Amino acid sequence: MYVGRDMTELSMVSKAEWRDSELAFFHHSLQQIAPYLNSEGVTIHREIIEEIENRGGIKRQEADYTHGTKVSYD
Repeated sequence: MYVGRDMTELSMVSKAEWRDSELAFFHHSLQQIAPYLNSEGVTIHREIIEEIENRGGIKRQEADYTHGTKVSYD
């Protein structure tokens, strides 16, 4: 289950200020409903994708004993 800021709060913040977990969660959520998004939803999803790309992706560079290589948003 996602525990973090909701889209209402995040919409008032630049995508550059979003945490990786927020980008990952909302990217996954919007990706699942992509065929049903209106033009505003598509724009938000595109901005999220662009921010992820600007950061070089959302994969962790290294695994350690407490974290895997995939960003978890749960």
